[in-house]
Amino acid sequence: MATGYLTLQTRTAHDAVPLAGAKITVFDNWNNILYTLTTDESGETGSVALDTLDKRFSQDPGFTGTPYFTYHVLAEAAGFQPLFVSDIPIFDGETATLPLTLTPLQPGARSAAPEKISIGAPAVTLPLTRIQDGRLYEPSRVLRQVVIPNPITVHLGAPASAASNVQVSFPDYVKNVASSEIYPTWPASALTANIYAIITFALNRVYTEWYRARGYDFDITNSPAYDQYFVYGRPIYSSISEIVDRIFNEYVRRAGQEAPYFTSFCNGTTATCQGLSQWGTVTLANQGLSPLQILRSYYPNDIEIAETNIITGVLSSYPGTLLKTGSSGLDVQTIQTYLNRIRRNYPAIPAITDETGVFGNSTKAAVTKFQQVFSLVPDGIVGKATWYKISSLYTAVTRLAELDSEGTTLGIGTVPPNVILRRGSRGQDVITLQYLLDLISEYYPTIPAPVQDGIFGGGTRSSVIAFQQAMQLAADGIVGPLTWQRLYATYQSISQNVPSSGSFAYTVQSGDTLWQLSRRYGTTVDAIKQLNGLTSDLILVGQVLKIPSR
Repeated sequence: MATGYLTLQTRTAHDAVPLAGAKITVFDNWNNILYTLTTDESGETGSVALDTLDKRFSQDPGFTGTPYFTYHVLAEAAGFQPLFVSDIPIFDGETATLPLTLTPLQPGARSAAPEKISIGAPAVTLPLTRIQDGRLYEPSRVLRQVVIPNPITVHLGAPASAASNVQVSFPDYVKNVASSEIYPTWPASALTANIYAIITFALNRVYTEWYRARGYDFDITNSPAYDQYFVYGRPIYSSISEIVDRIFNEYVRRAGQEAPYFTSFCNGTTATCQGLSQWGTVTLANQGLSPLQILRSYYPNDIEIAETNIITGVLSSYPGTLLKTGSSGLDVQTIQTYLNRIRRNYPAIPAITDETGVFGNSTKAAVTKFQQVFSLVPDGIVGKATWYKISSLYTAVTRLAELDSEGTTLGIGTVPPNVILRRGSRGQDVITLQYLLDLISEYYPTIPAPVQDGIFGGGTRSSVIAFQQAMQLAADGIVGPLTWQRLYATYQSISQNVPSSGSFAYTVQSGDTLWQLSRRYGTTVDAIKQLNGLTSDLILVGQVLKIPSR
C-alpha cells in the first residue's frame, strides 16, 4: 500500500475571494467519512493522507487495472451551493490540489442539492480515436504573433454541441489538461515532453484561430477526440504543476518558423497516430532521452523550443530576471504594491515593511506565503510563474473592488427596470444590464462578461443567453420581466452571501457569547473595541478574539 495526498481550496470570483470556514468532507468509495475539515482564512485545508496503489502500476503500459484509488469530496459553505466531486484519482507520492469553486445559492434558496462533478480516468487510459484535425497546410487566417491567451475560453463539449464555455488562466488550463490526459507519476522528461505538446497544441488553435475563424465563440474544446481533455473542476497534481509553472510560455516550432507546430498525440497503446505516443514517452524517458529528444522522436528533427512573453490580460510583463532578497527597483515596487493589495483578501500574507522597491526579509516572507497559498514552489523568489500569478490575482481582486464601487455609483436598487431589452437596444438600462452580467460572471464560470458600452450587441446577447441557461430560464437572449427579476435577485444574493472584497471575519468571544464581526482588512483591535463599545482587553488567538467577561 502507498500514500498520496489531497489539499482542498474553496474560493470564488477567479480566486479573488477565499471562503473561510467551509466544511469539507472526504469519503472513500464505500461512503465512509475519512476526514471532516474546515478551510482557513485563505480558503484552504492542509494536506490529508490517503491510501493508494504503488506508482509502479501507473508507470506500466501493460497494467490493465486501475493504478490508483479514488475518493470523493463534499464542500459546503453558508450561502453557497454545495459541491460534490467524485472519482478523484490519488497517486502514490503525489499531492492533488482540488479547487472547489463554489457559486452563490440561487435567489431565494436556503439550501440546494449539491452540484456534481465527476473526475474519472485520465484520457491515456481511454480507447478513443482522436480526430485532432489540424493545420497541416498553410492556414488562411492566423494571428501576427504567438500569444498566450490569458484567459483561454474552453468549450465543454464537442465543437457543435450546445455545451457551456468556461474561461480559465492559461497555466491553469495546461495543468488541468496534463492532469486529465496522463499519469503524474511518469518520469519528469516524459511529463515535460507531454506538457510541451499540450501547450503547443493549444497555442496552435489560438494562433490559427481554428474555431473563432469558423464563427465559434471559444478557443478550444475539452473533447479529446477533437482537441485535448479538460475536466472542469478537477484536481491538479504537484509534479505536473511545477513543470507547467516553469514552461507555460514555451512552445514547439520548426526552425525558421514562428507558428506553433501542430503537436497531435494519442496514447500509443489502444490508439496509434502519426504524432506523439503518450506511453512511448515513458519508454524514451527511461532510456535517458531529454524532453526535446523525445519530441524529435515523433515530430520533425528540426523542431525547437521557443518562448513568447506576449500574454494577454496581464498588467505588466515579467521583467525576465528573478526578483529575490537584495533586488531593488521598480519591478520590486510593483510586486510589493500588488501583494499589499492582495493581502486585504488573503490576510495570511504578512505585511511588507521593507523600504519601497527594496526586496528585504518582509518581502520574501510575503512572497513565500503567497506561493504556499497558491501551490507554487515556496522559495521566496519571484520567477515568471509567481510574477504572473501575483499579477493575475491582483487584477482579479482590484476588478472585483471596482465592480463593487461601480454598483454603488449606478445605484442598483431592488426594483428592476420596466423595459424589454434585445439586440439593438441602447441606453442606460443596457449599461445596468451589462454591469449586472459583468458582476455575476465573476461568480458563475459559464457566464461570459459583456463589454459595458451601453449597446446590446452580440456579446451582450451571448452573455444573456448563458445567464438564462444557468438560471434555467428560456434562453432567448431577450431581457424581459423574468430575466430582469432573476438578474436582480442573483445580484442581491451575491451581495448577501459573498464576503466583501478585502474583508475577513473574526469570531469574537465574550464570556459565553459568540458573534461574527466582519470589517475591512486593516481594522485594529482597538478599533474593533471602539466599534462594539468594549473596554475590556482583546486577545487575538488565530482568528478568535477572546474578550474577558465583564
